[in-house]
Amino acid sequence: MNNFSVLIGGKAGDGINQAGLLLARLFSQLGYRIYTYFDYPSLIRGGHNFSIIRASQNKVATHEEKIDFLLALNKETVNLHKNRLKTPSYIICDSDTAQAEGLGINLTKMIKEENAASVMRNSPLLRAFSKSAGIRWGVLEKVLRNSISRDIDLNLKLALKGYNKAKELLKIESLEQTLLPALSGNEIIALGLIKAGLKAYIAYPMTPSSGILHFLAKIADEFDLKVIHPENEIAVILMALGFSYAGEKAAVGTSGGGFDLMNEGISLSGMAELPIVIIIAQRPGPSTGVPTYTAQADLHSVLNAGHGEFVRFVVSPGDAEEAYFCSQVALKISWKFQIPSIILADKALSEGIYSFDIDSIEELKEEPVLWNRKAPYRRYLDTETGISPLTFLSDKEAIIKVNSYAHDEFGITTEKHSKIKKLQDKYIRKEKNLAKDLEKYETVKVYGNKSASLALLCWGSNKGVCVELAESLGLKVIQPVVLSPFPVRQFCEALNGVKRIVSVENNATAQLVRLINQYGFRVDEKILKYDGRPFSLDELEAEFEKAIK
Repeated sequence: MNNFSVLIGGKAGDGINQAGLLLARLFSQLGYRIYTYFDYPSLIRGGHNFSIIRASQNKVATHEEKIDFLLALNKETVNLHKNRLKTPSYIICDSDTAQAEGLGINLTKMIKEENAASVMRNSPLLRAFSKSAGIRWGVLEKVLRNSISRDIDLNLKLALKGYNKAKELLKIESLEQTLLPALSGNEIIALGLIKAGLKAYIAYPMTPSSGILHFLAKIADEFDLKVIHPENEIAVILMALGFSYAGEKAAVGTSGGGFDLMNEGISLSGMAELPIVIIIAQRPGPSTGVPTYTAQADLHSVLNAGHGEFVRFVVSPGDAEEAYFCSQVALKISWKFQIPSIILADKALSEGIYSFDIDSIEELKEEPVLWNRKAPYRRYLDTETGISPLTFLSDKEAIIKVNSYAHDEFGITTEKHSKIKKLQDKYIRKEKNLAKDLEKYETVKVYGNKSASLALLCWGSNKGVCVELAESLGLKVIQPVVLSPFPVRQFCEALNGVKRIVSVENNATAQLVRLINQYGFRVDEKILKYDGRPFSLDELEAEFEKAIK
């Protein structure tokens, strides 16, 4: 099969997310490119959980509504998702808890016989699927051994029982492509930050950014990282700025509500010119909203965060490779220009599982401007670029004073009108220099039929679904990756030949459209989805057909 989808479902507590990750890794071992979407409520137990794993010969970054395989641990999964099944399709279920036309295996009875935890039903279910799909036992065993840290022997024993109960329905053969790791967007962002020189990560757990904190905590010793979980988001941002003052590259992660608490700290970063990277994984609001689902509703919150006028860099990656590259850019730009950098992700990207091709990503070279030691050190030296040379606390020849008040070049508080204006002019020059510096990057990307007169406009994780639809329909896709400073020239070039624009966003007010309107750009149609779920490929195709009638 060149392209197929598997849905595995059960209740919260059944380990559905872990099972989805195991399936993604299984297909990766067979040479497929994958994308995995996780759907789960904010409940510890109870409520319906499911994962959709899509495997393809080609790069994919979105899921499809229709599925080829349904793996069900309970009756609710069968009832909710049987309408997704293609023709032909296959169902494998726990016959002790659900009945369906397909392959039923008494999974609950199996684990009771072995006195095993209920969550272990996934092992025989995955083995039954593997046999049914013609996947060799050795491939699944390798994935299980590399992914399960507890009770591996019991899990393997249960898996073999599932094998004996299954029958071969369809053979999946390895595509003999380069094998790529299956990683979440959060893990890829974390790896990009490490590549760029991250030394400290500080966060209070907040879905859907928590995966970065957990991942970095696991690998902290390998990379000499400081990973800290303070008491709240206010402590997070201030502690990170403390690391920055000491010359340590730091990043924080959060979502909308936590970012709100960080606003004053972001203003401090702007005034004191302390570099900091903030990862925001968007979810629906306002307030707690729908904490385990996705949205693109925080763009203007980010663009206008903090009081006063200061420079910030905002970048929104659309897939795995962009997440890795953009996180490097964000950290290096933050330190080169001494500004807050914001990586604007969303749940679909942060928790989605991708095939990750690190070899396709270019090397990045951006370094801070350092003190030349030819004159007494002035922390806020006024320069043509607006960038003041840096030195750090270990330098005994420098007095390093940072200040949240308006200040002179030495960091001494001032209320003199001429110095206040001079300081603000410095920020403006810095922003202009940043915009000029970003010209060397591809800040607006174009995909699909580049000569098409009809274009889909998107940002963030909608890149994957828009690009795939565009390639099938002969459309152009325009994706701004940098959102501040907005790349007006590159956006104009991307619009060459375009007569009609259809924007695609996961919010109710077309926030990207509102942004580009400020620069005189207009769109013709809007496709907006704001129910907490990302667009699937077939859903967007249907909405597009309605929009262009």
